Amino acid sequence: MESMDAVRAELRQPALDLQSLIPEVLKGYAQMSKAAMSEGALSSLTKELLAVVIAITRECDGCIVAHTRGALRHGATRQEVAEAIGVAISMNGGPGTVWGPRALRAFDEAAEARSA
Repeated sequence: MESMDAVRAELRQPALDLQSLIPEVLKGYAQMSKAAMSEGALSSLTKELLAVVIAITRECDGCIVAHTRGALRHGATRQEVAEAIGVAISMNGGPGTVWGPRALRAFDEAAEARSA
């Protein structure tokens, strides 16, 4: 199984290439994302955990990497991520049991890199 850092590396250059072609679209997306993930009635941590569940549902490795790292930045514990993954499994059935462990691995890799 490919590491989540490999997924990030694989997507980096194509993302930069696309950004150079449609900078205003991606700038608008970044602004929307920042607004959606900011503190409000729901904490940024809760929003990142929601995003992890959606990333699992959408089977998006890049999203899993981004939002498990975001959850970690906002103070998520491994148990909180695991419980969010449990919700994804509950809502998605079998595919959740495949993509949920990928999300936990991404969180673990981010936590390990952060402590190194």
